[in-house]
Amino acid sequence: MPKPDSRYVCQSCGAVHAKWAGRCDACGDWNTLSEEAARKPVPRGLSEAAGRRFELVGLDDAPVRAGRLATGIEELDRVLGGGLVEAATILIGGDPGIGKSTLVLQAAAALAAAGTPVAYVSGEESVDQIRLRAARLGLAQAPLRLAAATSVADILATLDRPGAPVLLVVDSIQTMYVEGVESAPGTVTQLRASAHELIRFAKRRSSALCLVGHVTKDGQIAGPRALEHMVDAVLYFEGERGHQFRILRAVKNRFGAANEIGVFEMQERGLIEVPNPSALFLAERDATVPGAAVFAGIEGSRPLLLEIQALVGPATPATPRRTVVGWDSARLAMLLAVLEARCGLAMAGRDVYLNVAGGLRISEPAADLAVAAAVASSVLDAPLPESAVIFGEVGLAGEVRAVSQTEARLKEAARLGFDRAILPGVIRNPGRAERSPGPRLHVLRRLSELFELFENRAPVPPSSRARLDVPARGAVSRDR
Repeated sequence: MPKPDSRYVCQSCGAVHAKWAGRCDACGDWNTLSEEAARKPVPRGLSEAAGRRFELVGLDDAPVRAGRLATGIEELDRVLGGGLVEAATILIGGDPGIGKSTLVLQAAAALAAAGTPVAYVSGEESVDQIRLRAARLGLAQAPLRLAAATSVADILATLDRPGAPVLLVVDSIQTMYVEGVESAPGTVTQLRASAHELIRFAKRRSSALCLVGHVTKDGQIAGPRALEHMVDAVLYFEGERGHQFRILRAVKNRFGAANEIGVFEMQERGLIEVPNPSALFLAERDATVPGAAVFAGIEGSRPLLLEIQALVGPATPATPRRTVVGWDSARLAMLLAVLEARCGLAMAGRDVYLNVAGGLRISEPAADLAVAAAVASSVLDAPLPESAVIFGEVGLAGEVRAVSQTEARLKEAARLGFDRAILPGVIRNPGRAERSPGPRLHVLRRLSELFELFENRAPVPPSSRARLDVPARGAVSRDR
C-alpha cells in the first residue's frame, strides 16, 4: 500500500499525525494540526564512502579567538554576557509591539556606526518602512545595509560569500521560507528548515545571527521547542503595555548567565537604557502607606530592589479572590495558608491583591518574606519600617530559610540609602554579610516574629482581633 502524500503536523510541538484530529495527542493543544507534504524517505544503509571524513582537534589546538563584540548598548551586552560572540545565534521573542524590532535596529545601527558590517533583512517591512522607523529613532545616518526578503535561498545567495556581514539580523524568522519545503511560512517544518539553513550560514562564515521571533498567546516563542534548542541564546522581551519599562531576560545563554536581565525605558526616541533600575522602580514609592514592602532580589547577577504591594479586604459571600501581577499565584496561596496556620492571621474570608510595582515579574523564593510582610501590613493597616528591605524564603512549617547572595543584596540596599535589613536568621556566608558595611540586620527565624515589626501600629479593636485572630502583644504564637 503506497504511503500517503501528506501528513498532519502539530504547530505547537511538531508531532506528526497520520490523519487530522481536533486535539494533538502529544501536547494536548486543540486545533493545531496542519496538513503538510510528506517528506521523502531517507535511504538507509549508507556506505562509508557516502560521507566525508573530518578531523578531530583538541582543546589546546583551537586558535585563540578575539573577545566579544560590544553592541554599544550596555544593557543588551549585559544580557548577552558581555557582547556578541562570533558565529553565535540569538533568538529574541516578545509580545507584538513590545519593542523587539526597535531594539535590534538600534543595536544593528550602533554596530554599523562603529564600522562593523551589518545586514538587516526584514520579511515584515519594506526598505522604506525601515528607513522611516530609523529616521524616527535618529538612526538615519548609520551605514546599515537593508533588504526586504523572505526566501532563505535568496538571502544566502546574496550574503554567503567572502566578506559576509559580521552580524545578520532577520526580522522575523516566521516570515522566512525554504523553497524545497512544501508548507506555508511560519509552520513547524518551515521554521525548522529556515533556521537550520541560516544557522549553517552563521557557523560557516563566523557571522553572528539575530533572529526575531513571534510569540503565542501563552507568551512562548511560536513554533517547535526545537527552535530554541538550535540557537545559542534565547532572549525574551517582557513588559506591560501600560508601563514604559521593558525587561530583556536571557532564558538560555550558552555564553553567559541565564536569567540575566537588562532594563529599558520606552520613549519617543526608542528604547533608553536604565543603568540604575532599583532607583527607578522605587521612585514613586510612598513608605507611609500600609501594604508595601521593599524586596531586595537578584535577577541573574544583578541585585535589584523592588516594591511589592498588597491589598487585603473583606471578601464577598463567594470564594475570596487571589489576584496576582508579577508573582506566582500558587506560591501566594501557599504563603497565605502558612500565615493562617502558623501565625494565626485569618485569610480565608478576605480578598488578596498582590502587585510587583514597575511591571517586572519575579520568581525567586526569596520574595516570600517580603510578600508576607506586605500582606500582614495591609491586614493590620500599619506600614513597615520606612528604610527597611526584606528578603527570605518561607517554609511550610513557618520557618524563614536562608537565601543566596546576601552580601550583594545588602550592598545594593546600602547604596540606595536603606539602613535596615529584615532577613533570615540563618545567613549563608555570615562572616562576609556581617562584616560588610551596610544596613543593620534584623534576623527572623520564624514567620511569627514578623509581627514584632508592627509594634507602633494602632491597637486593633477586640472585635477585629477576634475576626483576624491576631496574636495579642506579648502572647506566645503557636509555632514557637
